[in-house]
Amino acid sequence: MLKGTVTRIAVVLYFFGCASSYGQSSFDFYQEPILYQTATDDNPLSRLRDALESGSVELAHDSTRGFLTSILKVLDIPVNTQALVYSKTSLQLRPINPSTPRALYFNDEVYIGWVPGGDRLEFIAADPNLGSVFYSMRQDTAQPRMVRDKGECLQCHANRRTKEVPGPLVRSLYTSASGQPVYNFGNFLSDHTSPLSERWGGYYVTGTHGDMLHMGNIFVSRDADIEAIDFSKGANRLTLSRNINTARYPTDTSDIAALMVLEHQTQMQNLITKAIYEERRADHYDQAFKLDTNGGSDFTKRRIARSTEELLRYMFFVDEFKLSAPITGTSMFSRDFSQRSPRTQQGQSLYQLDLNTRMFRYPMSYMVYSNTFKHLGIKSKTLLYKRIGEVLSNTMSEKDAMTFAHLTKELKQSLRTILRETHPELGPLMSEIP
Repeated sequence: MLKGTVTRIAVVLYFFGCASSYGQSSFDFYQEPILYQTATDDNPLSRLRDALESGSVELAHDSTRGFLTSILKVLDIPVNTQALVYSKTSLQLRPINPSTPRALYFNDEVYIGWVPGGDRLEFIAADPNLGSVFYSMRQDTAQPRMVRDKGECLQCHANRRTKEVPGPLVRSLYTSASGQPVYNFGNFLSDHTSPLSERWGGYYVTGTHGDMLHMGNIFVSRDADIEAIDFSKGANRLTLSRNINTARYPTDTSDIAALMVLEHQTQMQNLITKAIYEERRADHYDQAFKLDTNGGSDFTKRRIARSTEELLRYMFFVDEFKLSAPITGTSMFSRDFSQRSPRTQQGQSLYQLDLNTRMFRYPMSYMVYSNTFKHLGIKSKTLLYKRIGEVLSNTMSEKDAMTFAHLTKELKQSLRTILRETHPELGPLMSEIP
């Protein structure tokens, strides 16, 4: 009896995020039911690791970029997603500076970080069971090995900025000419709700954006007057040749449109992970206390509802920053991304960029096609799909009408058509909406 009581107390402490005296990590996802550090990973990088170990896949190595070029090809990551970061905000601090920025590349499931002269590649993979999982690969070897992180990356990649789950993020920091962040001026988390004036500090940015200003391409000294910083000096930059030797990189851009998509995707990924975690924790809680598991207890229903509603708002771009000038990148990223499938018979797609007044032509996240989204728990998915149907109906509640006022009747019709023709689970639900 005493043993069972102690177990239940421990579960309560864990579930409410309290510190316990059981020697457990400060990251509650190390514990049951997530078991982040010990559970088996299953994602594109873990499968590549296994393929490298078995010899079924080989990576080519070159003296300039190591395994980067080969691994981009193997993982089908477009070079034009390149984002260049000159702030020293990576584990590889020493080689990063404004002359040799770190390069980031991404697709829907994998992010890669590479620094010229760095000793390793850094990776994040979206894992349907664990959320985001971190890896590295040494560059100074003829035998590539994908090594899973033991927790070092989580010091920056698991906190309130990532929704308290392991995940990617885009931070914007005032940065000095040496690449050191100038923390006394503050910093920002970037996603699609962020004003451009708070984005891309410590990043190079190529592309045009009219009279809207951002923090990219600017160096700030610690004793500067923040009110006197001239952000126009970093605006509408078409080339980086004055700052870096672009020949060292796979491409010569740090495309503004790619950066905007990256920002949206990282936080969307974290909200999906949060919803997955919350349902598993809720089920674990109910099972530990032998509560009603037919749909869950009232407490866990509320917890799942909160994470689901947060995901719903984000995926429909509620509170998105409104563009006051057109955005134009300097690579083929916008064209290539907009042409992705799936598409309707009329060519409509959630991947189509707008970049005139908002980011996407049809404001619903393309991440509904992602593998992690498919693996949402049944309770979260059932509730989320119900709410999507309500939002896209023409008879939404007064509260929803205010929250989702940006979704015009025409946009809702287009979104229903896109989902009906392209999404195997949401499609049938759209057919039921009058």
